[in-house]
Order: sequence, then structure tokens, then C-alpha cells
Amino acid sequence: MKFDDRNMGMDFSQSATRKHRRLLAALLVIGAGMLALAALVCQPLVTAVPSTPPAVDPARLEAHVKKLSIDFYPRSFEQRPKLERTAAYIAEQFKEAGAQVSMQDVVVEAEHYKNVVARFGPESGRLLVIGAHYDSHGATRGADDNASGIAGLLELAHLLGRAGPTRPVELVAYTLEEPPHFRSPHMGSVWHASALKAAGRDVEMMLSLEMIGYFTDRPGSQAYPLAAMKLAYPDRGNFIALVGQFGDFGLSRSVKGVMSGASQLPVYSLNAPSFVQGVDFSDHRSYWAQGYPALMVTDTAFMRNPNYHRAGDTFEKIDYQRMAMVVQAVYAVAKRPGT
Repeated sequence: MKFDDRNMGMDFSQSATRKHRRLLAALLVIGAGMLALAALVCQPLVTAVPSTPPAVDPARLEAHVKKLSIDFYPRSFEQRPKLERTAAYIAEQFKEAGAQVSMQDVVVEAEHYKNVVARFGPESGRLLVIGAHYDSHGATRGADDNASGIAGLLELAHLLGRAGPTRPVELVAYTLEEPPHFRSPHMGSVWHASALKAAGRDVEMMLSLEMIGYFTDRPGSQAYPLAAMKLAYPDRGNFIALVGQFGDFGLSRSVKGVMSGASQLPVYSLNAPSFVQGVDFSDHRSYWAQGYPALMVTDTAFMRNPNYHRAGDTFEKIDYQRMAMVVQAVYAVAKRPGT
């Protein structure tokens, strides 16, 4: 039998070309899929919703953080009298803002702790919960973690007291977020979320203010739980982060748009599974457990702040100017009409 070498060469060449085309098409599909997934996870192209929230006084934020981190030091679970004084201070500030204030008992091994709840807006409708924990870790001052979140909550209360929201809002100061109670049924946020669920309350969303005061423009100051994230996010800790569950993409996009339009502070967002380090490291996880949508507003804690859970977490290391912008952005979310 005689072969035509010229035809065989053409057949091999055409076959190789088809394989290359199929491979290229497959790579394009994979690449497009990865870009689409990255867009869902990171929301890079969210349109800002412009607003003009009232100014937040950085000096007032600093006064709250100093009060919490110095006068009520330490605020750990072993120091129940200090926690009681802290709760009383928060309740007093909420009342001055014009809120309806109540205390929620959190009972742990026969010891009574308190969540402090401030209510604004109408009685009925889908509820917005904005919370922050007021306890601190061990013997640390807990300025950023989490006096900053509480200070933001207190100033948010004063803003809402001057111009009430059109939908019901609860501001909640939680007890017992820190170890050894973290991830346990003893967390104050677990008690609050469980009570809402038991009452059949329709919760539109929960926002957890978890460390909102540490910012830096130093190159290389921002770390991430996954190396690949460095391709999509800044290497400087000069932004506020919005963190949600994988799947809550629409919620993150909506909140990010509102926050981005309320100040000049950059807002970056992430939706990821809870096994990604840091994604569930605050009180929002308690609302996820009850099936409620929840997001964390954070300066990313130990991924940026070298003083996390250390003695150096003191009030003078907080950036109160940028922290004020965070409060303005959260206020814009609170003031938007409910769904």
C-alpha cells in the first residue's frame, strides 16, 4: 500500500489547528468564568450612590474611645463590674440621642451580662440591625478592638436621633464577643439574633462594626488570608472593608454602593465562604446562624493592625478622621429606604 505523505501532512496540520482552537476556546471560557467569579466575589465595578450625610466629629469619636479604653479598662469577661459600667455608659449615650433603650440579659453560668439595645424609627417593617461588641480581649485596652466600633455606634445614634430613619433600626452593643466565648452560645450577639428569630422578626440585614479605626498609607501594610487576593485588593491599609457570605452578592453590591457614595474613603468588599480566615470573625456570624443576611464592616483587624489583641491597641493609634467617614457611610445605609 502506498501513502500520500503530502495529504497526511495536511491532515496532521489541520488536526493540530483544530486542537489548538479547542484549547484556546476552553481557556477563554475558563478565563471568562474566573473573571465572572472574581466580579461576584469582589464587586469591583459597583456604582457609587451619592449622598451627603451630616458631618461626624472626629473629636467626639476620640472621646468615646478614650473613655472606653481608659476609664473602663479592662473590659474582659472576668471584669463584670467594668462591663456593667461600660453598658451603663452606652445606655446613657443612647438615651441622650433620643433612642428607646433596653437591656437584654445574657446569662452565662449564673452570671448576668448585658446587651444594650437602642431603637429608632417606626415599630413595624423590616428591621435593620447595626451592632458592635463592647468587651475587649484579656488585659488589652481594646481601642480599635472594639472601642472603635462602639464609638461609631454611639455617634450613629446621635445622627439617627436628629433625623430618624424611615424604617426600624436597632443599634446593639454586644457583650461577650471575645474569647473564651467567641463561637459559643454565650456570645451576646447569639442571644440577640436568637431572640429576633424566636419573635419571628423580619430582619432585612445586620451590619457588624468590627474594628473601624486603624488606617495606614504605608506600602505593604495590608495582608490577606489568600495570596491571590493581592491581585484584586490594595497593598495599603487605607480602605474600609465590607465582608459577607459567599452568595450574598447582591446585598454586598447594594451596601457597597451606598457606602462608597457617602464619603471619600475607599470601600472594598468580599463575599467568601466562612472557612476563609477572618470572614466570620465577629458578631455577624450569629445572624448567619439564624438565616439572616449580615455583613461585617471592618478595617480588617490583624491583617492590618499590628496591635490586634496586644497592649499597643491604644486610643492614640486610631485615625479618627477616616473613622468618621466610616460612620458617615454606615449612616447613609441606615437612612436609605428599607425594602
